[in-house]
Amino acid sequence: MHDRIELSDGADESATAAILAGLKDYNLHRFGPADWKELVIALKDEDGKVIGGLSGHTARGWLYTALLFIPEDLRGQGLGPKLLQMAEDEARKRGCTGAYIDTMSADALTLYQKCGYEIFGQIAEFGPNYAMTYLKKLLQDAKVS
Repeated sequence: MHDRIELSDGADESATAAILAGLKDYNLHRFGPADWKELVIALKDEDGKVIGGLSGHTARGWLYTALLFIPEDLRGQGLGPKLLQMAEDEARKRGCTGAYIDTMSADALTLYQKCGYEIFGQIAEFGPNYAMTYLKKLLQDAKVS
């Protein structure tokens, strides 16, 4: 039997699904159940159309915010901190003790730090004029109403 290695520059959903299934199985046997649960907080306009929001998941006691977007015309109104707080509150209810997020945006970095996130890593040369920054926040001290 000869294994083949094949490179693709396009989306291959079946290959991605097979790789993910293999990794999940490995992680389950190596680290135990992850208690993975999606988390989405949608920001909608008057017509109910999603125009922004927060998307991520909780797993292994941590909240990961994968996406956070506020439309330009709604920025500066406290929506970013509100969405983060809502996600963190839900994460606490799910038993999480920490949260993490990454960004390339200097504005988002400032926002996350104001919301209590601390830098734990950075790739300074991620782009010509920006870095990729990784932040985390411990949640155990906050109160849930």
